[in-house]
Parts: sequence; C-alpha cells; structure tokens
Amino acid sequence: MPAPTHTRPHPATPGSVDIQLPWWALALPALAFVALLMLILNPADAHAATGDPAVTHLFERVQQLATR
Repeated sequence: MPAPTHTRPHPATPGSVDIQLPWWALALPALAFVALLMLILNPADAHAATGDPAVTHLFERVQQLATR
C-alpha cells in the first residue's frame, strides 16, 4: 500500500526568495559589531569589572573548603 504524497499548494517560483526577518535580527548583530569595533579602536575605555570584596572572599572560602 503506497503512502499518499503531499504536493505544495503553490509551487515556488524560481529565483524568488520570500524571507521576512524581524527588525532586531539585523539590528542586534550590527549593534554588537559596532560595540566591539569601538572597543578595538579605543581599548582604554574597556575597563575590567571589579568585584565586590565580599563576593571575592566568599569564593575564596568556598575554594578553601573544596580543596580540604
């Protein structure tokens, strides 16, 4: 017993592409590219994040407890 085949209701026309992207699908990568480019051009603006000393002490204590 052969399986039924499904045909397309509207055949695709050759050479045409119908893809619609949301606006943010192009805006977010472009924004990320510009931000990284700005960091490369002026690395003095790229500051390392400083952690809270209490958080640092907590992680050190956890590390000490884990190595015992």
